[in-house]
Amino acid sequence: MRVTARTVWTFARLVADDGNEGWGEASLEGRSAEVEAAIGAYRVPIELGAIPADLVNAAAYSAVEQALWDLRARTAGQPLAEILGGARRDPIPLYANINRGTTDRSPGGFAARAAEAVALGFGAIKIAPFDNMAEGYARIGAAADAIAGRAELQVDCHWRFDEARAAEALAECARLGVSWFECPLPETPEHFAAIKRLRGKANAAGMRLAGAEQFIGVAGFRPLFEQGLYDVVMPDVKYAGGLAECLRIAALAADHGVACSLHNPSGPVCHAHSLHASAAIESKERLEYQHGETPLFYEIAPGLAAPRAGSASLPGPIRIDVLRKDL
Repeated sequence: MRVTARTVWTFARLVADDGNEGWGEASLEGRSAEVEAAIGAYRVPIELGAIPADLVNAAAYSAVEQALWDLRARTAGQPLAEILGGARRDPIPLYANINRGTTDRSPGGFAARAAEAVALGFGAIKIAPFDNMAEGYARIGAAADAIAGRAELQVDCHWRFDEARAAEALAECARLGVSWFECPLPETPEHFAAIKRLRGKANAAGMRLAGAEQFIGVAGFRPLFEQGLYDVVMPDVKYAGGLAECLRIAALAADHGVACSLHNPSGPVCHAHSLHASAAIESKERLEYQHGETPLFYEIAPGLAAPRAGSASLPGPIRIDVLRKDL
């Protein structure tokens, strides 16, 4: 389902013989046709096996895994969080990712959107300001001024820097009061030592370093923990191997003293699953929330409620209006 010029949401629907159904999401920017084909390659009876190592097939696997869990919960008549091990918290605190919904990319546009989100009760706001490098720092400064003393500011770099430029950006973000610095460098093994050095600089400046939103499986995350790269890891139920694997990743993170905040700038199915998974893991971190990208987020998902005061209650079973195929 195309919902904006940039965004396509890709869903998997699993229908049982009795008519009951489960839903999963595998939205992957720029690769929706490949993911759709990979989901379509699954056959009943579904045997998932090992998590694929490439992102497209891992996304398809994750969507089918989510749909299986959703179907199990609906069949059992229980909330998804309960069959994942039990809810440790409800409601779930959120932080507002305002990036995709900020169509006015001027510093003033970022400031206005950040102020709007804080007024709705969000305690942290995330922006990705470096698509225009010349205005990046001005955007951060404007957003910081707009929310000063009312919410934390998080900055996502989307892997745009080398180590020297990342260190420069980190220092400027620290000066502007940013609390969370995300994905400054490409997350490949040759950059791991540099990422660890940046973590040290971030911590010395009072910030946390976050990343790993596209890593796959416990095996993919383990080196990050063993080498001490991040303060916060961000497994995504759409890519990491689904719900059960995200719980295993979160448990391993806790064993290494690393925080876990699920990556979730997604459509409504991933949001619903991420809320239940966040309730089931041992974490006090906020969950990412795609704030204000499109009203279709709720229009196509009857039963999914908007956040209140910066938090979201665990939803009951949702369904997607599949009649609205392409918008």
